[in-house]
Amino acid sequence: MSNEPASPARGALAATSADGTIAPGARIGHVHLKVADLERAIGFYRDVLGFSVTQRRGRDAAFLSAGGYHHHIGLNTWQSRGGARPAPGTTGLFHLAIVYPTRADLAAALRRVLAAGVPLVGASDHGVSEALYLEDPDGNGIELYRDRPEDEWPRDADGGLAMTTRRLDLDDLLRA
Repeated sequence: MSNEPASPARGALAATSADGTIAPGARIGHVHLKVADLERAIGFYRDVLGFSVTQRRGRDAAFLSAGGYHHHIGLNTWQSRGGARPAPGTTGLFHLAIVYPTRADLAAALRRVLAAGVPLVGASDHGVSEALYLEDPDGNGIELYRDRPEDEWPRDADGGLAMTTRRLDLDDLLRA
């Protein structure tokens, strides 16, 4: 048995279906964000969004999760301590998305965000989902959403998805 690492092509094939597409069970596991101030970022993700800190790496990094998973979000200052928010018109992360299991859970998240005084930058009904958009203290975009059941997704005449972007009724959501 060789100690050489597998070639990128071999590793890529292991995660694909027979037709060359990504395996249907593949998923995005976690996001790791560069932040300017670790304590401020922990405060936002823990106190506003409700994640739990699962591990700290001194004053440089922290890992947070929902439900005891090892981590959904990693935060670090390895290359960004004291750094500025990204300038408009530059590349980078558009947003990370956090999916809630029920409409009531999304409504509870909205209540926490509003109570913390965090402004929404958008709220949309996409037909397939209801979504809230905001930014963390470092300017990283965040989407908080819940999926509708698949049998409720809007479809076009050929049966394909017909996603929309309409204004989300926040008062109705808060009543959930």
